[in-house]
Amino acid sequence: MIRILILIGFTFLFMHLHATGDISKYINMKYSYISFSAIFILGFLTLVQFYIYGKSDDGEHEHDDSCTPDCGHDHHKKPSRLKNVTVNSILIFPIISGLFFPIASLDSETVKTKGFHFKGLENEGDFGEHQFLKPDTSVYYGKESYNSIMDKELKPFTKGNQVVLNDKNYLKGMESIYYKPGIFLGKNVQFKGFTYNAEDQTAKSNELFLLRFGIIHCIADSGVFGMMVEFPKGTSFPNDRWIEIEGSIETQYYQPFKADIPYVKVKDWKEIEKPKEEYVYRGY
Repeated sequence: MIRILILIGFTFLFMHLHATGDISKYINMKYSYISFSAIFILGFLTLVQFYIYGKSDDGEHEHDDSCTPDCGHDHHKKPSRLKNVTVNSILIFPIISGLFFPIASLDSETVKTKGFHFKGLENEGDFGEHQFLKPDTSVYYGKESYNSIMDKELKPFTKGNQVVLNDKNYLKGMESIYYKPGIFLGKNVQFKGFTYNAEDQTAKSNELFLLRFGIIHCIADSGVFGMMVEFPKGTSFPNDRWIEIEGSIETQYYQPFKADIPYVKVKDWKEIEKPKEEYVYRGY
C-alpha cells in the first residue's frame, strides 16, 4: 500500500507543478512535455500497483506452516523493516518538499551566497554546476561543433546596429555577445534585469551588474546571466532593483575576473516592475 501512496504522491506532484506553472522553476520549458508525460506514466504505474496489491495473497500464507516450497507462493525473504523505512523516506521526501516547501525567488542574495565569479572565462564549466554572467553551452558540445553552432546563432544579432534582448532570446543573445564581443563593439543593446553591486574594491559607484536568472536545461545548470553596466557618474542603484537599459557595448579589463569583458555604457534607462516570469530559458 505504501508503494501505491508514493506513486499517487508523485503523480499529484507533477500535476500540481504543471497546473500552477511552478514546473518552469525547475526545467527549461522546452522539455516540459517529458514531465507532462510522466503524469500519465505514473498514473498507469499506480493502476498496475493497485492490481498487484489486489491480487496479492502473501498475507494469507505468511504464517501457514503447511505451505511447502512447491506450493506456488513467493518464499523470498522480505526486506528488513529498517530498509523499507529508509527507502520509503527517500521517495517521500521530494513529494513533501515539492508540495509544501515554498519556491523561493532567486535574487542578489543568491548570487552573494554562491559567490560571484566568471567561470565562463575560466573555462571551468562542468555539467551540473551553476554558471555566472556568461551563458556557456560549450560543455555540451565538442569545440568544433560549438563554434559552428554559435557562428550560426550570432548572425541574427549582428544585423544592423541594434541588439534587443527579450525573454525569448536573452540567453542566446548574451552567449553570442560573450562569444565574439569584438563584433558587437559600438552596437546599441537593450535589455532588462535586476541590479547587483559586486563586493570588490575596484568597482565604481556607477558600475554594477544587470542580471537575470536563466535555465539552460534544468535547475542544475541554471545561473545568473547578464553584463556589467556603467551609468553616468552620480547614478547608483541598490540590489534587486529591476531596470531596463539601453546603451553601447564596449569592453574593459575587469581586475576581479582577470579578463576583458564586454560591458554596456548606458545612455538611457528606466525602472520597471519585476516581471511575472523572472526566469529566462535557453532556446536551440
